[in-house]
This record gives sequence, C-alpha cells and structure tokens, in this order.
Amino acid sequence: MTKTVTLSHPTGILKGRVQLPASKSEANRALIIAALAGGESKLENLSEANDTQLLQRLLNSDSETIDAEDAGTVMRFLTAYYAVTGQQKTLTGTDRMCQRPIKVLVEALQELGVGIAYLGEAGYPPLQISGFKGSGKKQLKVRSDISSQYISALIMVAPLLPDGLELELEGKISSRPYIEMTLALMQHFGVEASFEENTIRVPNQKYNPATFAVESDWSAASYWYSMVALAKEADVTLLGLHEDSHQGDKAIVDIMRRLGVHTEFKQEGVRLTKKHAEKRVTFDFSNCPDLAQTVVALCAALGIAVEMTGLESLRIKETDRIQALQIEVLSMGASLEERTPGVFQMNPTLLTNRELNFRTYEDHRMAMAFAPIALLQPIQIQEPHVVRKSYPRFWEDLEKMGFEVTVNE
Repeated sequence: MTKTVTLSHPTGILKGRVQLPASKSEANRALIIAALAGGESKLENLSEANDTQLLQRLLNSDSETIDAEDAGTVMRFLTAYYAVTGQQKTLTGTDRMCQRPIKVLVEALQELGVGIAYLGEAGYPPLQISGFKGSGKKQLKVRSDISSQYISALIMVAPLLPDGLELELEGKISSRPYIEMTLALMQHFGVEASFEENTIRVPNQKYNPATFAVESDWSAASYWYSMVALAKEADVTLLGLHEDSHQGDKAIVDIMRRLGVHTEFKQEGVRLTKKHAEKRVTFDFSNCPDLAQTVVALCAALGIAVEMTGLESLRIKETDRIQALQIEVLSMGASLEERTPGVFQMNPTLLTNRELNFRTYEDHRMAMAFAPIALLQPIQIQEPHVVRKSYPRFWEDLEKMGFEVTVNE
C-alpha cells in the first residue's frame, strides 16, 4: 500500500527561521574536485542529501560495481572521474537511471581515449569503464542543450588530461550558471580556466587541496518562497544563503518578486515577506530548470497564468517532469500545454476545495513543489520519503513552522 503524508496548516501564518540543507550541487562538485586534488581538502557543511552522502561513500569504495542509484550528478560525475583516473569500474543505477541518456558524455570521453562500453542499450547506463589510454586529442565539440552536468563532468577532470581540454559548446547552453559554478569551484582549488562565448579552455595543471564551506541550497529555498507566497501572513528568514551565490537557482529571488515575495538580504541569510503578485507572467527556465515545478504548482494554486520556455531538460530528470506536472495540475483544475515547440502555457482555475492527492513519481521535487498548497487546504502527498534525495528534513521543518504533518502507512 502506498504511503502518504497528510498536510495542513491551521492558521496560514508563517513566522520563524529555517536552517536550509546545504547545496548538493556545490557539495557534489566539491567532493569530486577534492578527490582529484588528492583527498586532503577540508569540506565543511557537506549536504545531508542522499545524493551527496551516496557520492561520498562511492568515492571511498573499492568495489568494482558502482551503484549510482537515482542520482544523475553521481552517475555523470563518477563516469568522468573513474574514466580519467584510469579506474576499471561498472556503473549502474535504478531502472529510471538506466533510462536517462549519457551518450553525449560517453562519446566525448571515448574521443579523449577512455575505454567505455555500454552493457545494455547504447546511449544509456549501465557502463563498463576499462581505463584511459589517451588519444592525444584536446579539442572537443559537445552538445550543450541537454544537460550541463555533462559539461561540468568533463571540465572537472580536464586539468588531469595530458594536454588539457578545449570544449566547444554547440547549441543553446542549458543551465549555464551551473557550468560557471563548476569553474568557480575549480578556481577555488587552484585551477585556472576560461569560458569565452561558447568555448571553455582548461590547461593541464594540478588541483591544490583547500578548505571549502558549502552554501545553503537555493533549490530548497524555492519551496519556502512558495509557502510565503501562499501564506496569509509571512515573515520567514532562510539561513545560510548569500547574495553573491554561484547557484543558478538563486534566480528564485527575481521570479518570486513577480509572484508575491519580497527578499531582503541580511548577514545571516534572506528575509522573506509578502508583496503584491502579478496575474500573468512569462519565465525562461533555461538557467534554472529545477525551479519550474515550484513555479507551476504555485501559479496553479494562486490562479496566475504562466508562459514558460527552457524546459527541455525536464523530460530526462528523475521522471518526465513535464508529463508529471501536466497530470498533477489537472487535478487542481489547471492545464499545462505545449502551445508551440518549446513554449508551455499553464492556465489555472481557482481552487474549489476539491480533494487533492498528489503523486510524486519517485521525484523529490514533485513532493516539495506541491507541499505548500497545504497552506490553502489539507492535501495528501504520496511517497513522502522521496525528499531524502535533496532535503531529508523537509517534513520536520514544515512541522516546526506550524504545519500539521501526518504520515499514513
């Protein structure tokens, strides 16, 4: 029987402080770079997210078979890491992971002289990595319109290549801030690189061990922004966020300015309060696709029409997120349609106290994106454990902020 969580909020008033989890995007990059730097670095505030804990365990594992479970960054980063460090490994994951494409990364590594073979369907995990011989090639062209994680995986290992790497990105660059985050972390550990127009150049060089403190997670912050927008009254401080953050999901500040949330940066983090929301908005999620679910669920609840672009990568995430959103907003009386190729329109209707039971599709962001609707009426969310992937304390933090949370076996 499916486990569910019933959520409600007796007052609709949110006041207090929230210690957000650390960014798994920063933490996972820092773990790979620290390993490439020789393992002597000091990493502080590592994320408690399952993805990060998993990556940490696997980097310390002597096993020949590596199970990346459902973690996309773990699969992609470790593929490049094991390949260029000359290790022989078999990489696999969940059924869904073995349906997520990795061809772009594999072909790039093969061009560089890495031995990689598909153990199942071509273009998808599981993979067999058999060592690095080096091809003498240093210039590659790579599609950049599918996932920035392929690019980050390649440039993190690039300093170890005999002649470095010159990477030409072809097509629209997806999630550019995440590539820039990777380059900033590489620089923190002593590696110089350049990113001009659509070309990244990383010379051969060594990483230096360093101390690095991981920032709080802007992706996790997005759900609290949504709660503030839906609350009757709100004064919420999110701890550990920085105005000069490298995280692409800091874009939530500007997005939520239009959806009813004012952000005040303070030394300890950000203070969120309510403001007037617009009734019709347009957003491009090319640089921050992980925010799309939060925005769709919020706009459906508030009755705000939204037009969206930059959602291409959502098809290959933990689930087909576009399809999942289309199904779940339909239960709220809203519709999400692709009007022209790449352009999506979400048309809402005001909630009418219909019973809402949201499915999560084994996707942590589906659970957390729809949870804020409990400020308007009681709801149920299936498989609440999925939040462990990025925000294990999510339900506990909601309880601390006055939500009534009941897990139903």
